[in-house]
Amino acid sequence: MWDYLKLAVLGLVIVVAAVAASMARDPAYLVHMLLIIGAAAITFFWVIRRVGDPVPAANPNEYMDGPVRAGVIATAFWGVIGFTAGVFIAAQLTWPQLNFEWAQGYLSFGRLRPLHTSAVIFAFGGNALIATAFHVVQRTSAARLWGGGLAWFVFWGYQLFILMAATGYVLGSTQGNEYAEPEWLADLWLTIVWVAFLIVFMGTVIKRREPHIYVANWFYMAFIVTVAMLHLVNNVSIPVSAFGSKSVPVWSGVQSAMIQWWYGHNAVGFFLTAGFLGMMYYYIPKQAERPVYSYKLSIMHFWALIFLYIWAGPHHLHYTALPDWAQTLGMTFSIMLWMPSWGGMINGLMTLSGAWDKLRTDPIIRMMVVAVGFYGMATFEGPMMSIKTVNALSHYTDWTVGHVHSGALGWNGMITFGALYYLVPKLWQREGLYSLRLVSWHFWLATIGIVLYAASMWVTGIMEGLMWREVDAQGFLVNSFADTVAAKFPMYVVRTLGGGMFLLGAIIMCYKLWKTVTDSPAREPARAPATVAAE
Repeated sequence: MWDYLKLAVLGLVIVVAAVAASMARDPAYLVHMLLIIGAAAITFFWVIRRVGDPVPAANPNEYMDGPVRAGVIATAFWGVIGFTAGVFIAAQLTWPQLNFEWAQGYLSFGRLRPLHTSAVIFAFGGNALIATAFHVVQRTSAARLWGGGLAWFVFWGYQLFILMAATGYVLGSTQGNEYAEPEWLADLWLTIVWVAFLIVFMGTVIKRREPHIYVANWFYMAFIVTVAMLHLVNNVSIPVSAFGSKSVPVWSGVQSAMIQWWYGHNAVGFFLTAGFLGMMYYYIPKQAERPVYSYKLSIMHFWALIFLYIWAGPHHLHYTALPDWAQTLGMTFSIMLWMPSWGGMINGLMTLSGAWDKLRTDPIIRMMVVAVGFYGMATFEGPMMSIKTVNALSHYTDWTVGHVHSGALGWNGMITFGALYYLVPKLWQREGLYSLRLVSWHFWLATIGIVLYAASMWVTGIMEGLMWREVDAQGFLVNSFADTVAAKFPMYVVRTLGGGMFLLGAIIMCYKLWKTVTDSPAREPARAPATVAAE
């Protein structure tokens, strides 16, 4: 009976989407309707094939790792896509001829830049967070994922959102704000998927067999709940038509700027920091085979971080129409954030106490330690750049780009790579990774690539800021904007090279993970029950 109800709902979705596609007012809306029709049709035929088949009872003593394995594959795939887009747009800034005229703007920097950003943050990072959250919450709760197939809906629904957002960017359909957010239909679909994600995660925590809620789960919960709030408030808009992608934002003027940077900085704070700290607090102790250095410090780290981060957004709006008290508030809380951030960094690094020799022999630990080091560096640099006098030099320059990428590639990228290297042998029941030497190649390519990228942007950003403020004896500006662009060319070449090295490392990782699954010897099945806490 349940299968027939699903078929009826899917059939209705196909019919409604087909009617909407026939009345589409712009190409992006048409493509999104076709994506919905395709996804619903595939699911429809998959359900038909299973009608009448007995539904196997889920074993409560076995973890539900199918969505985790799918998430690992999606993380690696979208990572390469996002990094490739980043290298290409970096090359476009270096050699503008790569903005091909024959592409009629579809491959221009303006459309590919938000595609790159969303692919790396939300496709690569988002899939990593969903996969690791599902993995960690089961192991630390000694419970199977709650909701049956709802976890699979979260995974596939999120992939549909990624495709809708990506096609919208290329076709030029966004909300047109600071972040070029996806249009209203994609935002609405993401809201549904994200609520399902929250339900699966919280349902698993509630039915846990382990009485204690491990600190990693607190960070994951804060990430899921806060990102939901940020998404709803920042993206609220009124569609112009039910058959078009255009919408009218609710926020305007300085309120819009404040809301966007409240969203933007807390996306950094909770999506790119809190969620990945959940990853750090589970996978570094597991890989190092050591307990967390200080559990008390991890709790202090959590509460201080979530209370302070939410106030820091206004530091992106120094010297604008935002009231001065709000700018000062953002700066003050940003400086205060330095303390809990470094407390977390020290906690992660000191977890290796008694196991420092592993840095010589285990490239995965090396990758994770470098990630924590970049986290510490980025969380020092951010508060420093929020100080008004420093911000007067750094704002609107490539220094900000260097800061963002040292954090995103160094912290988020490297901790994700380490988690993937930890997960694949265990999820596919392999004795170990295919080749630790290839992990070392990946480590050095990624690390050198990040250093080249960030250092070149630091140099060009400070140079850019100094050239913009240079005046002659009469008080006139010495350099035109074109002069600063020309002076940045050598550093842009170095940035493109650094990004290319990081991309090459990610491609090596994909090859290595594939070879681990296909060529590494299988591991002997464990005799103990699968649901053992913190395994």
